[in-house]
Amino acid sequence: VMAATAAARLQAGTRQAPALWQMRWLLLVLVAVAEAEAEQQVPLVLWSSDRDLWGPAANTHEGHITSDMQLSTYLDPALELGPRNVLLFLQDKLSIEDFTAYGGVFGNKQDSAFSNLENALDLAPSSLVLPAVDWYAVSTLTTYLQEKLGASPLHVDLATLRELRLNASLPALLLIRLPYAASSGLMAPREVLTGNDEVIGQVLSTLKSEDVPYTAALTAVRPSRVARDVAMVTGGPGRQLLQKQTVSAVVHPPVSYNDTAPRILFWAQNFSVAYGNHWEDLTSLTFGVQDLNLTGSFWNDSVARLSLTYEQLFGTTVTFRFILANRFYPVSARHWFTMERLEIHSNGSVTYFNASQVTGPSIYSFHCEYVSCLGKSGDLLVPRVRPSLWQMTLQHFQIQAFNVTGEQFSYASDCAGFFSPGIWMGLLTSLFMLFIFTYGLHMILSLKTMDRFDDHKGPTISLTQIV
Repeated sequence: VMAATAAARLQAGTRQAPALWQMRWLLLVLVAVAEAEAEQQVPLVLWSSDRDLWGPAANTHEGHITSDMQLSTYLDPALELGPRNVLLFLQDKLSIEDFTAYGGVFGNKQDSAFSNLENALDLAPSSLVLPAVDWYAVSTLTTYLQEKLGASPLHVDLATLRELRLNASLPALLLIRLPYAASSGLMAPREVLTGNDEVIGQVLSTLKSEDVPYTAALTAVRPSRVARDVAMVTGGPGRQLLQKQTVSAVVHPPVSYNDTAPRILFWAQNFSVAYGNHWEDLTSLTFGVQDLNLTGSFWNDSVARLSLTYEQLFGTTVTFRFILANRFYPVSARHWFTMERLEIHSNGSVTYFNASQVTGPSIYSFHCEYVSCLGKSGDLLVPRVRPSLWQMTLQHFQIQAFNVTGEQFSYASDCAGFFSPGIWMGLLTSLFMLFIFTYGLHMILSLKTMDRFDDHKGPTISLTQIV
């Protein structure tokens, strides 16, 4: 009996072990998903010189993420009833953890890196703090404010602001960029945040001296705190105690064409061209280069041209021109941009590539994992004359030529189609299984029971054999 009981317990434990492992894997996946989602939110701080613009924020409990629709419900009353002068302090990176680590949340007001911001919130008649706002809502915030106010954003610094004469009755959207440096840079995050706070204090002092009513907002393009990856080690899920953090690859800033403000942004993880069968990698010669030759670039509201010129490429001077057009389509009631063509100028000749598949709404940027004239890499660049001696491949290509705000891309319209191979495989498999189920159900419903039975009191049933 004891042996049988032990065997039963052992068998039960064997059955429970896979279930325990499945639970551990499920918890790991949930943690990874939660960490990935946490990386996509930034805080938003609002305050105004007018009263009663915001009530207590609803649904701002721990873990709540403010969507773009919810953000518009907070901003609409302030823009309609509040001051017409709006200040947008846009920082490159900021997280709610920065306020906890460098603010005066533990009573150390003298050590706070946000003393001017805290003072402004204390003195402001109306204020609102949203700890987590969806990154998409923040990426379209400038465009949203521009549409609501009917005024184009004006990139200003402290010196420019002192020369401006703001009018309380005329709408104005002032955009002040604030940097953020990682701890590995020349300045520590506390010093940079303190410097940004001083800029905020000086701007508010200037407006106060001119007695100009205003509404201000502080947010960031992306979060500054990135959750660590959960390592998968031998023997099961977990993280080694002395595991070193993976050093991320250096990401170069995008190519930016400016006239009075940034107009065209272009970036690629890898930019390679070939003449004949000889390939050249232009990534290091294009991105992060201060003296990149952009002669011939042009921009207006309807046409944009980005011109990149390289000396001694394949033994000659070569110029690449990305030509984009912005048009209004009544069907969708919005503007769409299209990269009409790519031109390669060399030795007095021009090679044209059709790139009409590079398209999207003009308020967005365009992103594609591969943009190439090679069939195996998407074939988004189609040469007008085949075969062509020139070939080009752009990996993780992204471009924006209209509605550019600062040095950051807007939300990206991706080239990936909705029906991926995995979706098609799932649909076909589901249809095949549905067909089998329908056929089996039809066969079951077609079964007929016997309508004649043998009666022992009467004559026996005789079945005539049919030959």
